[in-house]
Amino acid sequence: MGASLSNLATNGSTNGPGLGDIPESCVACVFLYLTPPEICNLARLNRAFRGASSADSVWETKLPPNYQDLLHVLPTSERHQNLSKKDIFALLSRPLPFDDGNKEVWLDRVTGRVCMSISAKAMSINGIDDRRYWTWVPTEESRFNTVAYLQQIWWFEVDGEVNFPFPADIYTLSFRLHVGRFSKRLGRRICNYEQTHGWDIKPVRFELSTLDGQQASCECCLDETDHDDTYGNHKRGYWVDYKVGEFIVSGSEPTTKVRFSMKQIDCTHSKGGLCVDSVFIIPSDLRECKRGGTLK
Repeated sequence: MGASLSNLATNGSTNGPGLGDIPESCVACVFLYLTPPEICNLARLNRAFRGASSADSVWETKLPPNYQDLLHVLPTSERHQNLSKKDIFALLSRPLPFDDGNKEVWLDRVTGRVCMSISAKAMSINGIDDRRYWTWVPTEESRFNTVAYLQQIWWFEVDGEVNFPFPADIYTLSFRLHVGRFSKRLGRRICNYEQTHGWDIKPVRFELSTLDGQQASCECCLDETDHDDTYGNHKRGYWVDYKVGEFIVSGSEPTTKVRFSMKQIDCTHSKGGLCVDSVFIIPSDLRECKRGGTLK
């Protein structure tokens, strides 16, 4: 396949026209139906493909309709007025921090759709300022480099919200959690479960709501011991994304306000030994396509 494309790309072939003879405008029309990674790979074939791969008309279709709103997330000093659409896509496809660095938004590099992550530091956590209950743990396993670790508490409640110009789509919101405390020793990852307790007695309740009246909720025991095809007999030692629910953005409103929470406020027993990393908001079918060993 590679050799065939290489031969077609040469203009000196005596067998007739090759890829190098295709007008750049025609190549650009084909690129409208390809993904950004496919376009970048084909740009290496010849001059016509390279030129078409930089056309604004091509990359305009890969950007969300409100990409200008996403550019406003950047500090004023970093906003570029004369970037090509290709450069804007490249800029927006890397994580863009905002809200004091506690939230990030980016475009999926294949589909160009908007994704978001919200750090535990951007949430309201019951007892977070009391070191008897919570500590902040630095780690490379979080995109924010810090997670909140619960040692022990009776009233467990984490709340958050985001108000953002999401493009029209169906989004899934999920919490990223880890049962047990992890660390590294002699280069190996180890987990400590001495303080892990209470999560198998009663479930945690997850909820989300939007300003236009959409609601979703679910309940889940975080330390269940039932057999799981992905995690074996328990989920300890893994980061798990707990799906809260979905919400729909129609595009009719300039911004969408989403509130979310997880609670276990039954004070008949204490609970502890849990890491809270972040909340993810990702287009629903995109989340399913990327479903792997960290989703539930």
